[in-house]
Amino acid sequence: MQQSTKATPAESAKFGLARLQGLGPVIGLVLLCIAGTLLNSNFATADNVMNVLTRTSFIGIIAVGMCFVIVSGGIDLSVGSMAALIAGSVIMLMNTLGPMLNAPVLTVVLGMALALVLGAAFGLAHGLLITKGRIEPFIVTLGTLGIFRAYLTYFSNGGAITLDNDLNDVYAPVYYASLLGVPVPVWVFLIVALLGGVILNRTAFGRYVQAIGSNEQVARYAAVDVDRIKILTYILLGMCVGIATLLYVPRLGSASPTTGLLWELEAIAAVIVGGTALKGGAGSITGTVIGAILLSVISNILNLTSIISVYLNAAVQGFVIIGVAFMQRSKR
Repeated sequence: MQQSTKATPAESAKFGLARLQGLGPVIGLVLLCIAGTLLNSNFATADNVMNVLTRTSFIGIIAVGMCFVIVSGGIDLSVGSMAALIAGSVIMLMNTLGPMLNAPVLTVVLGMALALVLGAAFGLAHGLLITKGRIEPFIVTLGTLGIFRAYLTYFSNGGAITLDNDLNDVYAPVYYASLLGVPVPVWVFLIVALLGGVILNRTAFGRYVQAIGSNEQVARYAAVDVDRIKILTYILLGMCVGIATLLYVPRLGSASPTTGLLWELEAIAAVIVGGTALKGGAGSITGTVIGAILLSVISNILNLTSIISVYLNAAVQGFVIIGVAFMQRSKR
């Protein structure tokens, strides 16, 4: 006699609850947008929406790379300091090459290339220390967090490194220009997110990342080159930091010891709020993007309504991380 495969009411309820939890970030974002519109009519304007998305793009791009690292079971606490050092290095290179080359466009292109190279190099260093040095990711990136920002402070003598005006004028469109009414950083964020989603969900590399986060030992038994995959995840994150930084530099045209401050908190919060498991093994680029936008919307609402002091934005993000982590713990 054929056995019935019809789900029991309990199984159906469990499946429905799982789907509802998966839609949590989307539901939260929708509710926040409704609340923001009710609290301040300026919230739903096109200008404010573009402003929120533009400010989200930097953290969002980094969060895409952070998603790969966290899914693999790792963490990176240094991305904000890394961005600061990359920004300072890019500005110093362009200021040096500008008078020598007398070609502003070429100088800017070389500076942007340096951002990507440095990001990949820093990511490679993290990956090697973690895999070959057998040091916990938390310890490695906690150490480089201080190293990166200390070197920027040293190069700037505790002040700011400012891009020359002529070069800044050439570089400015990378941040301020728009395509079809959408700012360039938003387009770059969209492209990075789409590529990240394809890599995580449609490639062998993405499957290996998830397998390592689920059970590293089993992945090794399955002949997965765990060390290589982990190194690649940190290189990918470093390149995402480089992309975010080269978009951020023309915004202010300078780098200081406060550049990128708490970006690591925002990037990790975006990934966790987006539904990625803290212990690794499962994650979503779509959820990460929604998480990044959700956090930006929270900050934007606080700025527009003054419900609480804007100085408490970081505290709100911290509470969000703890709350989501507690819910994940309860679900496990």
